[in-house]
Amino acid sequence: MLKVFLRVLRVLRSTSYFFTSSLAERTVSWFRGFVVFVVLVMSVAVTVAQSAGAGDVTVSASVDRTAMFVGDRATYTIELTCRRGVEILPDDLSGDKLTLEGLELVAAENSRQSGRDGATIYQFRYIVTTYRMDAPKLTIGPTAVRYATTRPGQRLEEAAPAGEVQVPLASIALRSALPDEADVLDIRRDRPATPRPAVFAMLQPVGIGLVIVSMVPALVAGAAVVRRRRAHLERSPRRSARTLRHEERASLDAVRAMDFSSIDGRRDALTALDSLVRAHLRDVCGIPGPSLTPGEVASALSSHGTRVPVELVTAVLTTCERARYAPPHASPSADVCREAIGQVEQVIAP
Repeated sequence: MLKVFLRVLRVLRSTSYFFTSSLAERTVSWFRGFVVFVVLVMSVAVTVAQSAGAGDVTVSASVDRTAMFVGDRATYTIELTCRRGVEILPDDLSGDKLTLEGLELVAAENSRQSGRDGATIYQFRYIVTTYRMDAPKLTIGPTAVRYATTRPGQRLEEAAPAGEVQVPLASIALRSALPDEADVLDIRRDRPATPRPAVFAMLQPVGIGLVIVSMVPALVAGAAVVRRRRAHLERSPRRSARTLRHEERASLDAVRAMDFSSIDGRRDALTALDSLVRAHLRDVCGIPGPSLTPGEVASALSSHGTRVPVELVTAVLTTCERARYAPPHASPSADVCREAIGQVEQVIAP
């Protein structure tokens, strides 16, 4: 205020208010001094208002890396601290309003939290990347953020704008993050490897012994399985071909003697034929017949090269499957059962 007063005195003296004798000249000089005084007071008020509003919002921007290469990602963070009663317009910092040169926006997020003395802290994070090798530079341009002063209970949309702050420009170098000089990396050295401590050298035999001990239960279990398998084979010796043919003939005669007049009788007969054919494939042809479908049986017989008629085996097994699982109205007839018995007789024939 002292400076303002001195300036007013100098202006009044320059207008010759105290040194003129004419009334008209003194009136003009007085009016001129008054205008100058009003202008000075207004300039001081504006300066005070601007200095008071300069601390309403503080802004800082940073990038988590100074250099990036094609495909790398960088995080650009803007942090704004607003004093009590000041709010910013978050739309000014939306992702589509960023000025990106040589960069592409991957994701954006923001958060708001309370600070000391009623302040509000806004954080905006942007993940950017580049896929261009010909980009002259990678920059994020400055952004203007508007803010307003709100009263308690007043919405931000109803408050008058109080000013704006500038988010500074940020730049990232387009190059590898590794140093340019390969010698400074010092990844491999000429010196030999560091010797192990004596304690670890002493414990090496103990570790090898523990590994061997852990293998003993597995070896014992494997030996027990082999021994059990051999004992089972010794208890059930392989039957001769003559014995097999005799048993198959007896089974076929038993099926031929069944009653085919009812659906259940035909189902039982065809089930017995299915077991007979599959057992013949297992014992004579060496094919796991009981665990294969008719289609798989045909493929196994073709690759095995046996003299068993593949078409007859497939037809019999298909008929048996239909008798076992089809509804009653689709069950095979008595003539089909007799035909299946004839086909099985051809299959088991020597």
